[in-house]
Amino acid sequence: MESSLEFSSSLGSISSLISRCRTFKVLVIGDSGVGKTCLTHRLCAGEFLSRVEATIGVDFRERVLEVDGEKIKLQLWDTAGQERFRKSMVQQYYRNVHAVLFVYDVTCPASFRGLTAWVEECRQNSLGHEIPRFLIGSKCDLRDPSKADRQVSQELALSFAKFHGMVFFETSAKNSLNKSAKGQHRHKERAFQRDEVEDIVSAVGAALKRHKKPSTVTSLTYSGSFKILNRRRPEKEPWTCC
Repeated sequence: MESSLEFSSSLGSISSLISRCRTFKVLVIGDSGVGKTCLTHRLCAGEFLSRVEATIGVDFRERVLEVDGEKIKLQLWDTAGQERFRKSMVQQYYRNVHAVLFVYDVTCPASFRGLTAWVEECRQNSLGHEIPRFLIGSKCDLRDPSKADRQVSQELALSFAKFHGMVFFETSAKNSLNKSAKGQHRHKERAFQRDEVEDIVSAVGAALKRHKKPSTVTSLTYSGSFKILNRRRPEKEPWTCC
């Protein structure tokens, strides 16, 4: 009987090891109002949030995916864009990070110009080209060719991404593309790159699986909810971009 119990226990341990997957911390940063919360919610839950309030401190969401036969977990840290909501937690954000998503609003040039400060903050916290970095232009469903001079051109974004060693995507957390329209969106004879949110998930997962970084990948495991601030959080405020 004891042998049977020991054998059953061993099988349970082996099963637990097999089902355990590597967890990667993915930092999502950018100015307030660029759509980080909607993007991370769509990445993880597959749906669009119609009503969003400003993030205070940090929220996180998880997504398990399979890459080349291996299950991995992406833990996306949706950080506050406003300095007054985040300045006391910066060091916590940048600890044990495996990848970074830099997000800007394609209809808000100020949010794109703000990326330089975010890149510098990463550098100051020892996050540079050694980890996968992605540039995400959000809200591409709001692009209006008649207002091109007041929006961020893809040429400019591609140049920025190339200079900083980032992979560039432009997407919408709100609207999903039809298969026939996937890859580019044509309006009045002008084509724009337009990517599915799932394309971003796949690219991040593949990059992290390939990437070799001397870090404790499996140590970042949490359950449902997570709080960084111990004190009572103030009420969230509605956000606007520009």
